[in-house]
Amino acid sequence: MAKVLLADDEVTMVQMVTELLRAEGHEVVPFTNGNAASEAIETVAPELVITDLYLDKTRAQGLDILHKARGLNPPAVVIVITGFGTIETAVEAMKKGAYDYLEKPFKLDELKLCIQRALSYNTAISENVYLRKQLKKKYQFSQIVGSSARMHEVFKMIERLADTDSTILILGESGTGKELVAKALHFNSRRQFSPFVPVNCSALPENLLESELFGHRKGAFTGAINDKKGLFQEADGGTIFLDEVGSMSAMLQSRLLRVLQEREVRRVGDNIPIYVNVRVVAASNEPLEKRIKDGTFREDLYYRLNVIPIHLPGLRERRDDVPLLVSHFLRDKVHARTGKPFQITRQAMETLCAHHWPGNVRELENAIERACALCEDGFIRVTDLPPVLHQYFKESPSDTVFEVPSVPSSSSPSRKNADQALYPVGAMPAGQSAADAGSNRPLGQLKTFLREQELAYLNQALAHTGGDKEKAAELLNISLATLYRKLSEDEEG
Repeated sequence: MAKVLLADDEVTMVQMVTELLRAEGHEVVPFTNGNAASEAIETVAPELVITDLYLDKTRAQGLDILHKARGLNPPAVVIVITGFGTIETAVEAMKKGAYDYLEKPFKLDELKLCIQRALSYNTAISENVYLRKQLKKKYQFSQIVGSSARMHEVFKMIERLADTDSTILILGESGTGKELVAKALHFNSRRQFSPFVPVNCSALPENLLESELFGHRKGAFTGAINDKKGLFQEADGGTIFLDEVGSMSAMLQSRLLRVLQEREVRRVGDNIPIYVNVRVVAASNEPLEKRIKDGTFREDLYYRLNVIPIHLPGLRERRDDVPLLVSHFLRDKVHARTGKPFQITRQAMETLCAHHWPGNVRELENAIERACALCEDGFIRVTDLPPVLHQYFKESPSDTVFEVPSVPSSSSPSRKNADQALYPVGAMPAGQSAADAGSNRPLGQLKTFLREQELAYLNQALAHTGGDKEKAAELLNISLATLYRKLSEDEEG
């Protein structure tokens, strides 16, 4: 049920509508004075406002109420009531954000139906706003996990480019997260409330892909029984993501080039151009320059797509991020889905870090999911990992024990079995204390030693927050700028 603010200078009307609304279970705050209703709007914070346009018979005071109601956060949905001869003002109210208007005299059933529709509309809008916020949160830059120098460069590029309309070409091997970057670009831009339309250009045959991208007219080919909008039109105002763009045929490349040049599409079987306002983000898992040399990709299209390239490194090029990614998958994926907590042993983590990961982040995620399904007691061991990883397993001394605070003391790992030692994701690579680390290597400069310990602690904080730098800075009680500076000092060094 909704909170409703009702404003009308006819006492009988106010009484009748108030009784109707309260009988329907709504909370009603009635007013017969326009000024009082206008002043009370922010305090009442209604979901629905029903107001007469002319409360004092001399000016459209209802427009002031409409303006304030639409300015609320979240805005109220407004139904205006108008008398004979004021339809033009009612139309003006619609232009200023009113949901609907009723002309006096009206039937109570008409009012009830109008209220039902208005509240349903308001619910749909609220849900849409919520979902958009969730999507934006899901695809925040901080959700792209990584703290390596290569990923810092990627983050900087995304932050700079998100709110521009420049065409972006994302380059990276399969499984490196190209679509995740494309979504981060979209959901952190001013286009975030318009569609994000992903297209896998390698998944559809040429004739079907042409119809999907550009649409078709009825009768354009066998089976075209209706007019169809293309995906470029569906993405109007938003972003279209063309994954594996290098697999397009020569004919489709030519058509795509025209879209990028003219910002218009032509449906199959139609000669009338349709203007589209779409940001294009393309991706390829292989260098397009090679396809240009092979004669399978247009050079002029390449330069249209490659306005600003973003290169995503393979996981083997940023193995320092493996512990962070494992922590992310265990906490934000597996635990969120199953409700079960999982820990990983030190030797299992070292084995993961040693693999070259040809399938990149996607392969790592699959390995973690497999391990969680196979492990019996919530502790992921080397034997739970895919067999291809077992070649990297190395025995190590059992003189160091790693404990996770959430693990009951009765289940604490034994010093007799090194593979039972739990690896606290994001801590020092070998799980050593500062004293242990110092005793196992030649002494050097104190400044260098302290810097290494500081960096290990920073990475541990990032692991704890799943790579969210803002939360990590808050946890460490330092500013975000300081965190970035300290991390960049390591890159410069």
